[in-house]
Amino acid sequence: MRRSIAESPASESGVPPQSQVLDLAGGVFAKGAGGAGEGTHEQVLLCQDRATGLKAIVSIHSTALGPALGGTRFKAYGSAADAVMDSLNLSRAMSYKNALAGLPYGGGKAVIIGDPSRRKSRGLLLAYGRFVESLRGSYVTACDVGTESADMDVVGEKTRHVVGRSPDCGGRGDPSALTAYGVLQGMRASAAVRWGDPELRGRRVGVCGVGKVGQHLVDLLIQEGASVLAADTRPSALIHIRARHPQVHTVSPQALLDAELDVFAPCALGGVLDQVTVNRLRAAIVCGAANNQLGYEGAEERLRQRGILYAPDYVVNAGGVIHVAQEGQRPSAAFSAGSARERAKGIYDTTISILATAESTGTAPSAVADEMAEQRMASALHG
Repeated sequence: MRRSIAESPASESGVPPQSQVLDLAGGVFAKGAGGAGEGTHEQVLLCQDRATGLKAIVSIHSTALGPALGGTRFKAYGSAADAVMDSLNLSRAMSYKNALAGLPYGGGKAVIIGDPSRRKSRGLLLAYGRFVESLRGSYVTACDVGTESADMDVVGEKTRHVVGRSPDCGGRGDPSALTAYGVLQGMRASAAVRWGDPELRGRRVGVCGVGKVGQHLVDLLIQEGASVLAADTRPSALIHIRARHPQVHTVSPQALLDAELDVFAPCALGGVLDQVTVNRLRAAIVCGAANNQLGYEGAEERLRQRGILYAPDYVVNAGGVIHVAQEGQRPSAAFSAGSARERAKGIYDTTISILATAESTGTAPSAVADEMAEQRMASALHG
């Protein structure tokens, strides 16, 4: 079932043809994911199970700090190349996220190609579990977009290397609430750097995407006394938010970009900070739960030019991985010193440190965060 990236099946199988895979491999070795660094990934693995229709890609970016931990995204991609690049970018982000969160894990990410509403089945998840088990612990999987705790329960029937399972199966359950709590800490830290006060009471916050994490973030913002605008492409999600919080104003994603905001919180899929959004946005701070928010090279610099403070996404959205990491980690003094919530609370201090350093040195916040994470990984390798 497992194949190296240079042993891809033919294109009709739903994974890239060999020539395309070799082109992608060249990009990985030459530039790393998204052009970041030299040859940054350790492994890229393709998996196919014809009986169940499983087509999966696992990218392992780094195991310097421990096994590569990252979720499984189940999504219909425009092309197999898009799926490969998504796994590369997301796995790199997981290495940096886990390092800055102080977790004993490296970074990895898996994608399953296909529409989960049509393709997901028990047989497919079991086949995927066998594939993860074949990696012998180098990759630990979890939930992501398109997968949930019930899916990890099925995957866990075939592998020990899975976290994010339901409590009935020995797991810690859905990490969405702690992800939102971590984003709130990052938002408070951003407010402290921007305005000298972490209080969000009276601040106008636009939450773009009110799925599992976005809903929890709205709950927390209301508790903090913020004025919340919520946007989503799904009318049902907005109806649900209005039922929970009648005081929340619901708008379209486009209308949210034109609203006067103190904080813009992207909480859907990545790439939202494209050239249109960055130049249209009317907010003082960007701080949200979505991964890979910067949609093009130069997006962060353009935000800075416009006076918009950007909190690096992989720093502030680490609450979810902190939550599931406790499930798979062996007891240790370093890890068990505090609860997951206390560890997620530390996102406030980490964000303060990054933003304050960026401000004092004139460096982009993401560059400061990257350097901090790289130093921790390098110390593990050479220490």
